[in-house]
Amino acid sequence: MSRSLSTALLRYRVMAYVVGVLLVVLICIGVPLAHLVEGGRAHDLGEWITTYLGIAHGYLYMVFLVMAALLARQARWSIGFTIVTLLLGTVPFASFYAEHQATARTRALMTASP
Repeated sequence: MSRSLSTALLRYRVMAYVVGVLLVVLICIGVPLAHLVEGGRAHDLGEWITTYLGIAHGYLYMVFLVMAALLARQARWSIGFTIVTLLLGTVPFASFYAEHQATARTRALMTASP
């Protein structure tokens, strides 16, 4: 069980970081540039970020949801912890906190079971 749980945790962590970074870039850089800057290169960059990184983030978030659900089932997380972890994946910077908590909980389970 430990090897497959370790693999599931790695997949979850990779997706959590990818989705988290894209979310931060999208919300903290793309949206302000697209909506607060009028015309010019900065506005165009903001439009590109919100369009293309926004689409990529949306699709990759679906992959993240699947990886998180698979890990939650395998690690036997409570339904409440699972829902909070999935929801925090939609909040910039809070997604990294959720990943840290999920990793700590899963590693504790891995060390507790033989």
